[in-house]
Amino acid sequence: MNKRPFRFNQPRVAYLHDVLMAGLSFVIALYLRLGDSIYLLPDWYVLKHTALFMALAAALFWPMGLYRGVWRYASVDDLMSITRAVTALVLVFLPAVFLMSRLEEFPRSVVIINWFVLLILLGGPRFLYRLFKDGRVDLALQRRGRNLVPVVLVGAGDEADLFIRAMARNPDASYHVVGVIDDKGGRIGRRIHRVPVLGGLGDVEQVVDDLALRGERPQRLILTRPQLSGDVVRQLLEDAEQMGMSLVRMPDPTDFRAGDRSPAETKPIDIEDLLGRPQAVLDRPAMKAMIAGRRVMVTGAGGTIGAELCRQIASFEPSHLSLVDFSEFNLYSIDMELGEHFPALARSCNLADVRDREKLARLMEREQPMLVFHAAALKHVPMVEANANEGVRTNVGGTRNVADACKAAGVEAMILISTDKAVNPTNIMGATKRLAESYCQSLDIAGRHQGSTTRFLTVRFGNVLGSTGSVVPLFERQLKNGGPLTVTDPNVERYFMTVREAVELVLQASTHGLSENGEHAGEIFVLDMGTPVRILDLAEQMIRLAGLRPGKDIEIRFTGLRPGEKMYEELFHGSEPTKDSGRDGILIATPRTADHAVLSRAVDELVQAAHDGRTDDTLRKIESLVPEYTRPATTRPDPGTRREA
Repeated sequence: MNKRPFRFNQPRVAYLHDVLMAGLSFVIALYLRLGDSIYLLPDWYVLKHTALFMALAAALFWPMGLYRGVWRYASVDDLMSITRAVTALVLVFLPAVFLMSRLEEFPRSVVIINWFVLLILLGGPRFLYRLFKDGRVDLALQRRGRNLVPVVLVGAGDEADLFIRAMARNPDASYHVVGVIDDKGGRIGRRIHRVPVLGGLGDVEQVVDDLALRGERPQRLILTRPQLSGDVVRQLLEDAEQMGMSLVRMPDPTDFRAGDRSPAETKPIDIEDLLGRPQAVLDRPAMKAMIAGRRVMVTGAGGTIGAELCRQIASFEPSHLSLVDFSEFNLYSIDMELGEHFPALARSCNLADVRDREKLARLMEREQPMLVFHAAALKHVPMVEANANEGVRTNVGGTRNVADACKAAGVEAMILISTDKAVNPTNIMGATKRLAESYCQSLDIAGRHQGSTTRFLTVRFGNVLGSTGSVVPLFERQLKNGGPLTVTDPNVERYFMTVREAVELVLQASTHGLSENGEHAGEIFVLDMGTPVRILDLAEQMIRLAGLRPGKDIEIRFTGLRPGEKMYEELFHGSEPTKDSGRDGILIATPRTADHAVLSRAVDELVQAAHDGRTDDTLRKIESLVPEYTRPATTRPDPGTRREA
């Protein structure tokens, strides 16, 4: 077997450098102590002690891990490693000299002087090398005459430090940082790598004007803070637009790879940034404890919420994940994605309709899930308004079928995904989801009295950004076509949440509900949606994100509220007193109780009327079961609805 020849790589070169510096440091320390008297010493005396010092350095430096760091990124940690190594060396050298010569004619203070000299000789070159590589020594010479984009960073923290250093050491960088805005206000007047912190969030316009007077007018604002509130980002977007600048986000830190000369690209601000709010504190250990090692089923697994549920559940390592959906393509898509990202996950794909009671019962018996997340539903208000019977069969009948199958199979818990449109509903979709809530609530309460081990939890939240059929994809499509953007009413408001945050809080609420062990049966867990957003504001902000001007480049057209559509959404009914859950981002609505046996018979009649296509009967029964719902005069019959005599 051929041995690999010795190669001079960077750690070995650094090792050789340090051993030589050790020898040089001893001679310098001896000269500093003795002055010209050093020339009176015998040559063998200096050579003998220098050789000993170098030999000890060679023996100690490598085992002490002095060469794990990279000179280009020399830091305080490297300085501490050097200090430990130098200290160990002089502490070993002194007794070695004693054993060799009993310290005769050896000045003891040389050891102390040598400690300081060697520290400088080892640390100095490292930090000078880093300064050179970072480009701070000859930065002005490198960049003189180059056409760089002047930018101002928003955020005076570690991220700004990373961005400035990355731009300094990369000769192919595109940006020249001319100033920093401090989002917290505590570092105004200070500098980050020679770049001044010029003001706070309220001083953006003044900062830009002052830089323009110095001939350094910025062309971009770059957000460096990963968590800025939506209000702050919206204001920065407006400020940037008024000053003819663009607002972008800093690249991911992983884009700043060592040795990568390609410039890291900034990212555009997206709608999630504009609507963002502080992230709720999540109890991930509790979420993992709920999922890990359990068999879990998700209905509507291919939809927006269902698919994200599958992703997050898979990350918590269930023993088996059952995917249920009626759409072949959606089921195929999420199954392929899980196979790519979680190849070890045991899972099954089940093409099934929640309306099929018998098939659901067989499926539940076969899959034996311990937790069931019920996300399957018809959710588009105008579509369900025009197809009321189908909405009832899926949202009410389907939920009843899943709940009953869970109880029969002894499932530990079923979690119903509901909507704010179930509160004081003005449309069929909201009314059917309210009935789904009521059925699960009554079943949970009845189960507590009957000794059932199956829990039924309901989690209610508002609109999900980017979900199928929501307003954001509609606006994106209209923008792509050159407008106009259609808004139903200038005052209409909606709650919004990202799909990731919604599902995280669904899992968080589920852990809380299950930890109560049925202490408060029938409660609804409501996700804190923050403040509602005007759809008109959302449309204007999306136009600005595209670099266009609302009302000038892109028209906004008002179309009027659609049948069943509300001006404002609500999260709680007046008869649902709320209480704090003790968990960040989650509130609890106390149940409006209903007798399960009576409600079950009424649901049977309602679903049968919908199945038979008797739309008038369907609507009358919804009105009787959901007293706060009033059928709008514009409700249209289902296509093909039978006329009754």
